[in-house]
Amino acid sequence: MIGRSRGISMKNLHLQRWSGAFLSPQTRPSYLHHQLALNLRRQSTATSLLPQTLPDDPSPQLEELDLRSLPSAPPSHASSSAKLSALHARLVLPPRLPVETLARCLIDPSADPHPSFNNGSLSILGNDLLGYYTSEAIICRYPRLPTAVLFAAMAAYCGPKALAAVTREWGVEVAAEPGGEVDMGYLQCKRMDAGNAEVDGTGLEVKEIGKFPNPREGRGWKRGMSSKTMLDVAYFGSETDTRRTKADYDERPNLKNEDSLRNAAKPVTLEDASTRFVRAVMGAVYLHGGRRAAKFFFSEHIMSRHLDVSKIFEFRQPTRDLSKLCAREGFKSPIARILSETGRLTRHPVFVVGVFSGKDKLGEGTGASLDEARIRASVAALKGWYLYTPLEVKVPSDVEGEGKKPWKPVLVDGGEVIV
Repeated sequence: MIGRSRGISMKNLHLQRWSGAFLSPQTRPSYLHHQLALNLRRQSTATSLLPQTLPDDPSPQLEELDLRSLPSAPPSHASSSAKLSALHARLVLPPRLPVETLARCLIDPSADPHPSFNNGSLSILGNDLLGYYTSEAIICRYPRLPTAVLFAAMAAYCGPKALAAVTREWGVEVAAEPGGEVDMGYLQCKRMDAGNAEVDGTGLEVKEIGKFPNPREGRGWKRGMSSKTMLDVAYFGSETDTRRTKADYDERPNLKNEDSLRNAAKPVTLEDASTRFVRAVMGAVYLHGGRRAAKFFFSEHIMSRHLDVSKIFEFRQPTRDLSKLCAREGFKSPIARILSETGRLTRHPVFVVGVFSGKDKLGEGTGASLDEARIRASVAALKGWYLYTPLEVKVPSDVEGEGKKPWKPVLVDGGEVIV
């Protein structure tokens, strides 16, 4: 046993130390019972009846009242949740990932604002991992994809709508209202009011009250891909988030805590809560199971979904784009030629047109008219160029770690055609 303990690598010890840091303590500070309790729990009449109806052994009722005053159940109750254990087994999570951490992944910051008991920090790590693994998988497989198509493909794999669908497929149920007495196998969040809900005292519906204006709208600014990449949340984030600078936090040190509490107190949609949950699970798997377990979890639950990238393209002037592409790559100018036709004088003619660059055929398309067939042939030629895939696809994360083969650079294309 001594020899085996000495053989443990420093990497494993480092992961175990990080894993222990994300295990929530068994008890909560006493001030959370009063400051973070929900209004729904405060309105309970059980507290006023307590001095009159206390039996000889008041411990069960006191424990229930303490749970009702908490925004979420204590981590010590995670081991007694059958739903949580079933979810752990259904997702084939690593045995090193405890159910207490999985229970924390199910608690949204809108339900419990305390950062030690919600999935806020885990979702940040999981979001970075999902973005990294997804981007390298798509770029290494399709190195010539345009930026807009790349962002759309990433959103299809790990965007909010896709992760919300993954949550439903996992069979995760959502609690009607968060609270300490709720089973820890439910996803707990403070839901945003529906659009047809009536606003108190106004007689109006929520959807009839206008949203806060976007400061970037109405000024005539054109938002390009470079602007979205540099100034906004990566790939598919929101453009209306208020960005704090380092100078703001230097002038007011307590501004960061105020912002975190203010954002955590806001109700969220079910899609946002589901997205944050899947990201948190990804971060928890990486912390407790390591890089290999995270890659296996990503390949089984995220990249296993089928996506037809060819259907994401949308060309406005494919013939012009093909001409510009051939000029940039040094090819001969594309020429459209009729390959075959049938029923020219009938109501349903069919034309087959091919686009050639010299003697090389770039694409082929069919249509009810010559123009339609020529445009479809140009689109097929452009897709054939942008959807090029190397014979051997290897991503950078496959060669990370000790004892791996050295990294061989992959193709880096010049990008899409700028007209």
